[in-house]
Amino acid sequence: MSDFNSLGLAEPVLRAVTEAGYDQPTPIQAQAIPVMLKGGDLMGLAQTGTGKTAAFVLPLIDQLMADGKRPPGRSCRALVLAPTRELAAQIGQSIKTYSEHTPISHAVVFGGVKPGPQVRALARGVDILVATPGRLLDHLGAGKARLDLTTRVVLDEADQMLDLGFIPAIRRILTAVGPDRQTVMFSATMPKQIKKLAEDFLVSPKTVSVTPPSRPVERIDQKVLFVDPVDKAKALVDLMAPEAGKRTIIFTRTKHRADRVAKKLVSYGHKAHAIHGNKSQGQRERALDAFKTGAAPVLVATDIAARGIDVDGVELVVNFELPNVAESYVHRIGRTARAGASGRAVALCAPDERALLAAIEKLMGRSVEPLNDAPPPPKPAKGEDAKSGQHRRRRRPRRKGPRGSGEKQAA
Repeated sequence: MSDFNSLGLAEPVLRAVTEAGYDQPTPIQAQAIPVMLKGGDLMGLAQTGTGKTAAFVLPLIDQLMADGKRPPGRSCRALVLAPTRELAAQIGQSIKTYSEHTPISHAVVFGGVKPGPQVRALARGVDILVATPGRLLDHLGAGKARLDLTTRVVLDEADQMLDLGFIPAIRRILTAVGPDRQTVMFSATMPKQIKKLAEDFLVSPKTVSVTPPSRPVERIDQKVLFVDPVDKAKALVDLMAPEAGKRTIIFTRTKHRADRVAKKLVSYGHKAHAIHGNKSQGQRERALDAFKTGAAPVLVATDIAARGIDVDGVELVVNFELPNVAESYVHRIGRTARAGASGRAVALCAPDERALLAAIEKLMGRSVEPLNDAPPPPKPAKGEDAKSGQHRRRRRPRRKGPRGSGEKQAA
C-alpha cells in the first residue's frame, strides 16, 4: 500500500493525516490499520519509533465515527492503556491531532495529578480514554469509572507494562471490560508472560511484525567507551563537549544518579534537565517541553521515561550506566534514528558492567564497536578466587569427635 488513501480511512481522518504532514504509512500502519478496521483482534510487534501510535489511533477514530454512538457516562467507548504518564500524554496529543475534524472526544487519566478533573471528564463519558493502569484502577475502585460498556481496548507497550509490574492490574482491567470487544496489543518484545496475556484475552488475533523482536534499528551507530566507575562523570563531560546544543538523551539506572548527572552537565554549561518517577507531573512536563523545543536539549532519564519520549531529532543517546536487562538497552537507543533519520549511541562501560555488555551484544547478534581498548579484567584481591572473584572462606579445622555426639564446633 503506497498511501493512506488506500487503507480505507474516512475522509476527516485522512484530512487530519495530510495536515499533520504525512502521506505514506509506515509498515506497521499499513499492516495494522486494515486489520483493526475489520474489527479483528491484533497482536502487533513493533519497536517504538515505528509509527504504531497512529497505527491504532487512526482506525479507532474511524471506527467510533462509523458507530455513531454516544459515550456512556462514567465510561468510554474505547480504552487505551499506557505504562507511563509521558506515553499516555503523547497518545492523547495524537488523538487530538487526528480527530481534529471529527466529533470524537477523549480524556487522559494518570497519577501524579489531582483526580477531580479526570472524574468530571469520566462523568460525562468520553469516546477514547487513555489511561495508566494504577490511576484507572483507582477510579474503578471508587466507582467513578466503569468499563462494562467499553467495546475496544488497546494495550500499548505491553512489555513495559510487564517490566513495571502492571500485568496483574492489566488483567483486572481487562476482566472489567465487557466480553464483546476488540482487543489490540502492541509490544516490542514477546516474553512468556505477554504471550500468555495475549492467549487469555485476545480472540484469534492476527499478528503483524515489522521488526525482529528486541533488535535495534540498523541506522544507529553504536559505540562503547570503557571507563572506570570513578571516571564516568569526567568521561561524560568530555564526550558531551563537542555535542553542545544537540538533542541528547542520557540514561541512568537510578533517579538519584539522573539528578547528579544533570547537575554536573549544567555546571559545565549544558542546558539539561532530569526526568524520573520522583519528579512531579509539572516538573516532568516542563522538562519534556524544554527538550522538545530545544530550550534544554539534554535530557537525563531513567528507564521509566524511556518509552514515553517520542521526539524526532534526537541525535545522540548515551548510556551513562548500562541497564540490567538487555532489552532495555534496545529501547533506550531506540530514542534516536527515528522517522528515517540516522542516530548515534554511546555506552560508558565500567569493568563491572562487562557482563551486561556481553548480554546486550548477544541479544543483538552483533558487537558494539569500542572507542578505546578494553582494560583487562581486574586481578582478584588477596583472598579471592582467581576464576570467580569471590572471597574464599577459610575452612575451620573440624573438631575431632564422634558424629552425632552433640558437640558444638569451636566458636
